[in-house]
Amino acid sequence: MADSEFEEGRYLYCVVDAGTDEDATGFSEAGIDGGSVSVIVHDGLGAVVQSCDSPFDSDDLGRVREWLLTHQSVVDAAGERFGTPLPFRFDTILKGDDDAVMEWLSDQSETLETHLDDFAGHWEYRVGVAWDEDRVQDELEADDEKLAELRGKVDEAGEGTAFLLEKQYDNRLRDLRRARQKELTARLSDGLDPLVREFEVLDSNRGVLDSDDSNTPDEVVQVAFVAHEDREEEIGELLDEVAADPGIEIRFTGPWPPYSFAPELDA
Repeated sequence: MADSEFEEGRYLYCVVDAGTDEDATGFSEAGIDGGSVSVIVHDGLGAVVQSCDSPFDSDDLGRVREWLLTHQSVVDAAGERFGTPLPFRFDTILKGDDDAVMEWLSDQSETLETHLDDFAGHWEYRVGVAWDEDRVQDELEADDEKLAELRGKVDEAGEGTAFLLEKQYDNRLRDLRRARQKELTARLSDGLDPLVREFEVLDSNRGVLDSDDSNTPDEVVQVAFVAHEDREEEIGELLDEVAADPGIEIRFTGPWPPYSFAPELDA
């Protein structure tokens, strides 16, 4: 959380390469709570900022979520205008006025330029994979002798033993299901390896996009990766091959600013 002891500050959304945009300071977006977003430029580096006099802090989770979505939409817009941005964490605030931002850009110029050059043309992409649960269960029973045997015992068991057998069946099914998830993840990782720069397996208990409103409860594998924009077509073709498997559905989103992979920037 940002320090609350200041009278004037600049909320930092991201840093961009503004060196080739003669009208960089003309960039304007509606920021958090409708505040005005602008770009402060120093030697080709642009800081996308909003004036503020306190941190954005609230116990209202709905309001915080709205702030997060606005933060992301501003960074997305900056990315569309200037190329791959370096996003800040939510509620990163630099104390002082525009001159303080200029001074910070000057002090951090070498580091910022290195990171911007490193990510130039590279974006974050995310993939969620869902499968037909009934189909997977049928396939696992067909492929695994032990699971099929337990299924048969459950069907023939009396009421007194059925409960324990069903528990054994569920445990075996859970283990086989996890093994299949790992196989699917490895297939994605191996296939994407020559096409991407960084790859990360996400927690499948959350959405592929933390702030995404889409309903993704059935996704069993979720990954994020950084790749050059020129690789998009090849990545799409690879994912089409995976999605061609019966019962498999793929959700491919991007390009996004490198939210999961950009270095942490401190003000």
